[in-house]
Amino acid sequence: MTQPQRTHPLTPLVSSVRTIGFIVVGLLAFGGGALGRLASSLGSLPAVLVGVLALAALVGLVVGLEYLSWTRTTFHFDDAGDFRLDSGVLQRTQRRLAVSRLQSVDVVRPLLGRVVGLSQLRIEVAGGGDSHVVLSYLLDAQAQALRDEIIARAAGVAPDAGAAPELVLAAVPTRDLVVSLLLRSETLLLALVSVAVVGAIMVTEGAGGLAVLLVTGGVPLLGVFTQFSRFFGFTLADSPDGLRLRHGLASVQAQTVPPGRIQAIEVAQPLLWRSHDWVRVRMNVAGTAGGEDDTHSERVLLPVAPREVAEAVLARVLPGVDLAAVPLQAAGASARRRAWLQWRSLAVGNDGQVLVARRGFLTRSLSIVPHARTQSVRVTQGPWQRALGLASVHVDSTPGPVHVVGLHRGAGDARRIAEAQLLRAAAARRAAAPERWMAPGAPPDDSPLAGR
Repeated sequence: MTQPQRTHPLTPLVSSVRTIGFIVVGLLAFGGGALGRLASSLGSLPAVLVGVLALAALVGLVVGLEYLSWTRTTFHFDDAGDFRLDSGVLQRTQRRLAVSRLQSVDVVRPLLGRVVGLSQLRIEVAGGGDSHVVLSYLLDAQAQALRDEIIARAAGVAPDAGAAPELVLAAVPTRDLVVSLLLRSETLLLALVSVAVVGAIMVTEGAGGLAVLLVTGGVPLLGVFTQFSRFFGFTLADSPDGLRLRHGLASVQAQTVPPGRIQAIEVAQPLLWRSHDWVRVRMNVAGTAGGEDDTHSERVLLPVAPREVAEAVLARVLPGVDLAAVPLQAAGASARRRAWLQWRSLAVGNDGQVLVARRGFLTRSLSIVPHARTQSVRVTQGPWQRALGLASVHVDSTPGPVHVVGLHRGAGDARRIAEAQLLRAAAARRAAAPERWMAPGAPPDDSPLAGR
């Protein structure tokens, strides 16, 4: 694709729907008086007709502006193989994304887009805060084909190679997802707060306080439904392109994370999940934190899964790493005076490929960062820690939900861990594999589906 192309002609209409909804709500909530005065000034015209005409004028303006923006937006691949996006009406913006630095590419199908067969394509590359683009909207097949072409170019193979085969590694059953959300500490805390609020109101106001339950009781349910809608039908698959994640109820997302782009991983187990031996796996992916969509910044590799399934997935993400065999050094007994409840869980360890840190009391967590993905290492010491001769070691990854920290070590021990990790990180970066993981000369993929 070297000639500039536009998104689908229905893009202006679909993009206008959200703005039009806000306009309608605004007119109904706040515009009644103004429309009435306008109708009086126009004479015999009824207020309803004036409202319809005002709404039509505003809708026409919004759609017109979206159409003008659509005509000025094009995308293509340049002669160097990088992705170009030109946009802007009054001020032209030219974006260039180096596909060799691709971090992820997602196909998102919002509810309205699914009705008319359109999808969004979200492209993330390594870089600063403006390292992503969103193409809205493309036909479903066109979005999938463009996704395959971007990944093929990033991998260093022919752009027309097509989609790689995949093998499903894990699928989250709906029942497990619902039960896990109900057993979250956040859900139980909100439910307890709701009961406490209703009880306090009933003491002061009588049985009428039960009406408050309709509002407060809906808060934890809303939180459960939001997460359920997000992770419904969650599927994780393996392919030579990387890991493919699909999930969503109203808005379906299909994300692809190329090999080696995961920067850090956290395996967490809340207290009430232990009877099922379930864990949650989250990850940091370079270039995806922040941006227009905040929910996109929290990357979940598995929302809930039996431990053995999670271990099989981690074996794919961290080939050659046996987390159970990584030797861990527990925090000293002096940590008990700083972390009364979780001090027995605190530990740090490493092998030739990764550093791991363990912490947590109610929610146990194990954070893992490959040496080559270490961004920096910090030793911090608060006033309480200084009084006890303790310090914490932070191994910084790219921004995301995973924080690798060895809490409450002896101050000298913390400095030794930090200095050793800096040396390991430098050595690992020197031996790092090339960016284009499927180009000639690249090391073979450990995936069982390697070879396209």
